[in-house]
Amino acid sequence: MDATEKIKEMMKQRGWSAYKLAKQSGLSEATIGNLIRRNTVPSIPTVEAVCNGFGISLSQFFSDGDTIEVPSEYKPLIDCWSALSSEQREAALKLLQLMNQR
Repeated sequence: MDATEKIKEMMKQRGWSAYKLAKQSGLSEATIGNLIRRNTVPSIPTVEAVCNGFGISLSQFFSDGDTIEVPSEYKPLIDCWSALSSEQREAALKLLQLMNQR
């Protein structure tokens, strides 16, 4: 799937109009409209702005596999989790599970 088709598909999945994507990405509605109607190939800065609008990274956008969208406020937690050893992760998970029981 090319970049333009991927943008269209992501808009469809979210139920977004060109106007909504333009507002979220900071691009003009004309730019989004040209992508959709004319199937123009977007520049990398345009794709980056679209990704920011969707709340995803460029790597997620270009990934062929299944990706999970993670809210930006979870990023510090994921960064910390990644630095833990397997024993520390196990302990942290147990702590979180205990906290959720209350």
